[in-house]
Amino acid sequence: MVLTGSARPLAERYDAALLDLDGVVYRSEALIPHAAAAIDAARAAGMRVAYITNNAARTPDEVAAQLRTLGINAEPADIVTSAQAAARLVAARVPAGSAVLVVGGAGIVAALGERGLRPVRSLDDNPVAVVQGYAPDVDWRQLAEGSYAVNAGLLWVATNTDLTIPTARGIAPGNGTLVRAIQAATGQQPLVAGKPELPLHREAVARTGGQDPLVVGDRLDTDIEGAVKAGSPSLLVLTGVTRPAALVAAPPEQRPSYLAADLRGLVATHPDITNDRDGYRCAGWHARARDGELEIDGSGDPIDGLRALCAASWTAATTSAPAASTALSRLGL
Repeated sequence: MVLTGSARPLAERYDAALLDLDGVVYRSEALIPHAAAAIDAARAAGMRVAYITNNAARTPDEVAAQLRTLGINAEPADIVTSAQAAARLVAARVPAGSAVLVVGGAGIVAALGERGLRPVRSLDDNPVAVVQGYAPDVDWRQLAEGSYAVNAGLLWVATNTDLTIPTARGIAPGNGTLVRAIQAATGQQPLVAGKPELPLHREAVARTGGQDPLVVGDRLDTDIEGAVKAGSPSLLVLTGVTRPAALVAAPPEQRPSYLAADLRGLVATHPDITNDRDGYRCAGWHARARDGELEIDGSGDPIDGLRALCAASWTAATTSAPAASTALSRLGL
């Protein structure tokens, strides 16, 4: 597999963009350069834009309000959260109107209510299931109630299992870390709704009505792996977590269809990557794998060089991030 070219802008080729938020649209609380203009241009080209997040702490109304403060015209219906996907999973497995124990915050409470389920905070309230998601005020008491419920045999759904989350002060424990606390206390494993598992992708497709959606993200292990599992095309942007060396060394299940520096890749064409007897060419660059090392020469946009380098690495017998370090330095990446 190599990255895909497109003679048409992606916004004209796909009917919906399923955008991750942190690292794609904003970073912490700051809008990423070019994001708002690119989203407006994609919409003008006829693409439906939705925002898909593993973060279950906030409601769609809160997320949409934040986006509007950043200059992005977003409505609650444009937001799809892992809490909503988790609530749908539970609603399909329990009687209507059931009580569900919440280990988490407002995002889960709202999502359960949307499905006609009754959020509660104690096993004494006779819940039939547990939904666990990140919230900054999750404490020992909530984790203990969740453990009691899981040990009692209740259905357990985790909104996501990301071990970390980015904050304005740095990297902090995510919901996956909190899930591990209940795993340690119970020996059980939850059903998982969020990326890279399929329920959140299905929720996003159902809510957007997209017939041919494009997944857009900055993480290989959630956004891109989830797209691969769903059989959907994906665009990786380099404005968030993934660094070029990790992309070059990505395993097959984490390889995107398209690559761009930022969200302007939605409204741009993407050059083809061609194979010759000595490697791969993309625009003005030529990359090859030789004796366990990756080499590149040429000139032009470094992202085109990175595309060629990925092709050479992904089709080589072995691949590793250190093998690409010299070539990436040549690209200034």
